Amino acid sequence: MNDSVNYQPASNRYDGMQYKYCGKSGLQLPVISLGLWHNFGSVDDFDVATDIIKYAFDHGITHFDLANNYGPVPGSAEINFGRILKENFQGYRDEMIISSKAGHEMWAGPYGGNSSRKNLMASIDQSLRRTGLEYFDIFYTHRYDEVTPIRETVQALIDIVERGKALYVGISKYPPEKAYLVYEMLSDAGVPCLISQYRYNMFDRTVEKENLSLAAKNGSGFIAFSPLAQGLLTDKYLNGIPENSRAARPTGFLQSSQVTPEKVEIIRQLNEVAHRRGQTLAEMALAWTLKDKRITSVIVGASSVKQLDDNLHALDNLEFTFDELAEIDQILLKRVKHRKEK
Repeated sequence: MNDSVNYQPASNRYDGMQYKYCGKSGLQLPVISLGLWHNFGSVDDFDVATDIIKYAFDHGITHFDLANNYGPVPGSAEINFGRILKENFQGYRDEMIISSKAGHEMWAGPYGGNSSRKNLMASIDQSLRRTGLEYFDIFYTHRYDEVTPIRETVQALIDIVERGKALYVGISKYPPEKAYLVYEMLSDAGVPCLISQYRYNMFDRTVEKENLSLAAKNGSGFIAFSPLAQGLLTDKYLNGIPENSRAARPTGFLQSSQVTPEKVEIIRQLNEVAHRRGQTLAEMALAWTLKDKRITSVIVGASSVKQLDDNLHALDNLEFTFDELAEIDQILLKRVKHRKEK
């Protein structure tokens, strides 16, 4: 059990982390950030969640990524994080970058889940109350909802900054043509898009087509979520589906049907490359995502301090040889070929 009363952050907490400027701004982010999408809700162990956040901060992770609907239950991750801050981090708020988002379904009725001004304004007020914060460092529009005019969403983001509810704004999962409009409108208003958040990992390289270059061209930083593909890019599934893993749950983003023999064989081959590099597969997968200089940070999730510690060891070897990258690409091409044949 954690001892919140006596917690003092490590004095050497910034020694081992690397930081990168986020887009064309003066803000630096750690190259590894902590996401609270899973494992920090009301159904999870509060003491474990507290220990993970302490360990993260002790090792230079200054960026903590939330959203209004994170839990379960929705909203509970923000509540728990706010309690952890209050009980452990009094006096350290200015050393933290705390982000939240709104746009997915959060409450009942027609106003509880889109990118409208109504939803964004109500959501950030709710999120600030849940966390007990006076402001967020970054507030995102969580998705393009295919209905709300871009100008309406952008104006809400501008007003959020001008009213002091967030220092910076960002976008998440916007298609390239819509992202371009957001970048342009925010820039014209003098409130540039600080950061763009998208899924990016060895198994999902969609952003390489347009989003990465578009963000860089428009001065936006880029942060990748799901860099381990919900745990697939680890050694967790090499010998079947563990009982308490995400793929074993009846509901969730990773289904057991996705853990196919073909995919496991690819994971096994990637794992062999990682071992030759002196890394776990998770460490190599994180390093691979960070190899692109346009990536500001990757968001990792963690269900234990040990898991987070493993992720942090990715920083011990971020360099790849040409031959290693070529071998990894060849292994991944087998997956693409198999998918097309099906």
